[in-house]
Amino acid sequence: AVTDASIVDMLYFHTYRTPGLKIDILEDLKKINNLAVHAKSTGMFILGGGIVKHHICNANLMRNGADYAVYVNTGTEYDGSDSGASPDEAVSWGKIRSAAKPVKVHGDATLIFPLIVAQTFAQYVQRKTSNNSTD
Repeated sequence: AVTDASIVDMLYFHTYRTPGLKIDILEDLKKINNLAVHAKSTGMFILGGGIVKHHICNANLMRNGADYAVYVNTGTEYDGSDSGASPDEAVSWGKIRSAAKPVKVHGDATLIFPLIVAQTFAQYVQRKTSNNSTD
């Protein structure tokens, strides 16, 4: 997908003045796949979709599926896009383990993700505060 972005045009022109820049997509895939294969446990928290979702899910396919998965996007299944694919589709391909309990949150990731992070920190502080009060 990087080859379909205007940034690559800028990098192309940049290499005339400063040669040596290399982008190796296959090496990137090899690294992410090896990270997944050698991990004791993996989880996917994917904001949006498209090529990023594709590569992360495929890396977990190499290890017989992720143990945890959360998708946050506005994609719907009926249009056939990768973003719209449900977690059940990923389970059927072995990208998510069948014992996992994946979640898809339908919504704008720029709104949903900060709320998830804020709630996570709030729960952490609440637990820490209640543990300190029992000491």
